[in-house]
Amino acid sequence: MMAGEMKQWLRFRHAGATGFGTLTASGISLHEGEMFGRNAATGKTLALSEVELLAPCAPSKIVALWNNFHALAAKLNQPEPPEPLYLLKATTTITTPGAVIRRPSYYDGKTTYEGELGIVIGRACARVSPAEADSFIFGYTCVNDITANDILTSDPTFPQWARAKGIDDYGPFGPVIATGLDPTKLVVRTILNGAERQNYPISDMIFTAQELVSKISHDMTLLPGDLIAVGTSVGVGVMKEPVNIVTVAIDGIGELTNEFRL
Repeated sequence: MMAGEMKQWLRFRHAGATGFGTLTASGISLHEGEMFGRNAATGKTLALSEVELLAPCAPSKIVALWNNFHALAAKLNQPEPPEPLYLLKATTTITTPGAVIRRPSYYDGKTTYEGELGIVIGRACARVSPAEADSFIFGYTCVNDITANDILTSDPTFPQWARAKGIDDYGPFGPVIATGLDPTKLVVRTILNGAERQNYPISDMIFTAQELVSKISHDMTLLPGDLIAVGTSVGVGVMKEPVNIVTVAIDGIGELTNEFRL
């Protein structure tokens, strides 16, 4: 993707088939080929009302950061880590923008939202430098990293990060992947049942987007479509109502809204 070329890419289902394209003032400009490879506009358009939006890509893995914001580390009285701290979320946590997410019947404990910026990888990268990272980043998206908190700490011998964050549908992201954005200028807002709960700048990250891609790529090869959730800041809270409407909003990307039911 050319530097500075601002587009909003999305995936959808229409007439039983899956497609992709870019969001325009008149609807969706349809493309053929591969989102992360060679593609071209077909000249056809669809209205948003005609399609079912899907998660904007299908990652082979979801990397989720812990303790990556100065403000949150200070609030929690945690030392700032010398290298990124992260876990992997199951890809079965992915669900669509607008989907209804339900707490598992076996679990009646606390569940929290986490509004985050997501980095989407555009081409395979391994052991890249921070200076090279931008050429491997396709774009950015909105993420709600949902957590079953009581599961996380239920066994004193082993923090269950993967299970607590790996429940089906607990990783919605989208509605688009935006290209051509400077992540340091972005602000994440999370609205729970009409009340703003999070409002924080990405510029407060301990590790920048480029540093995250570089450092993680030295551990594991990142593939096209892989998603890095950069972590969250202050304002995380419990979803307590029988029906909870959560919106993660980032200017330039849009709004990811899902309903969480207890």
